[in-house]
Amino acid sequence: MKNARQTAILSIIDRYDIETQEELSEKLKEMGIVVTQATVSRDIKELRLLKVLSPKGGYKYATSDRADHGLSDRFVRMFVDSVLSIAYAQNIIVIKTLSGSANVAAEAIDSMRWSEILGTMAGDNTILVIVKDEGEAARVVKKFQELLK
Repeated sequence: MKNARQTAILSIIDRYDIETQEELSEKLKEMGIVVTQATVSRDIKELRLLKVLSPKGGYKYATSDRADHGLSDRFVRMFVDSVLSIAYAQNIIVIKTLSGSANVAAEAIDSMRWSEILGTMAGDNTILVIVKDEGEAARVVKKFQELLK
């Protein structure tokens, strides 16, 4: 019963922008699953659902992987809008950004979780990206340039 209900919840939040527990309860009821508010609250906690910004500007429930994806998309847009140049030497990539944009662009890079990248360090308009080895640097620069297209 519990597994079926939680599977239904995941299906509902995948198809609809559910903003409140009451809306979620109503959708469950439409599916023939009657629940209390306490049960819905407990399921939300157990499923580790988060409230994220919806495309319409409100908030909706989402799984953490969906939330991360939405966040990553926004960071990538900010990365693309702020990068001025990318160069590398050995295993260090230097990215120049608009003034004051390096921290956001570095957060975008970190949110991508590329396995080749060991870490980033951001100043006001410059990001240092450390990759595992020289061979990886050229490939990562190419991936960054693909994002900028």
